[in-house]
Amino acid sequence: MPIKSLIRTIPHYPKQGIQFRDITTLLKDPIGFRMVVDALAQHYASQHIDKIAGIEARGFIIGAALAYKLGVGFVPIRKSGKLPAETIGHDYALEYGADRVEIHTDAIAQGEQVLLVDDLIATGGTAEAAAALIQKLGGVVMGCAFVINLPDLGGSERLAESDLKPFSLCEFEGD
Repeated sequence: MPIKSLIRTIPHYPKQGIQFRDITTLLKDPIGFRMVVDALAQHYASQHIDKIAGIEARGFIIGAALAYKLGVGFVPIRKSGKLPAETIGHDYALEYGADRVEIHTDAIAQGEQVLLVDDLIATGGTAEAAAALIQKLGGVVMGCAFVINLPDLGGSERLAESDLKPFSLCEFEGD
């Protein structure tokens, strides 16, 4: 069963013209969810990883399961104002406006190898901002893992140009 077949497309969400790729249908399928975690674990099994950093919110689900499977720690990267202890943040541009992601200042130690995880790579802005936070703390982003790539939006190319090594399990092009 292909992972892509378990992902629901919701037309015109959150606004007209957007084809939203919804992984909740994948997550509720025990075989599909296991296939995602196992495929990512297999891809990164031979690489040294100290921690997984998951981007809010769906990156938490996949990232935490992957961290468990690989036997490493998990670090949440959240939207502004959601983390309780001391944080650092990074502002980044959106198509219409700006946003901010934050991480606890004690989440990553100098030199730790960190795999960044999220459900989807679109334009790459959020992943790039999250990677900048990891690097500000002295961590090394050894890769960026996604379930879905939307190559038409250029995010995976953007990350590759920054040597952030994007990897995804499936793609949705032009639809």
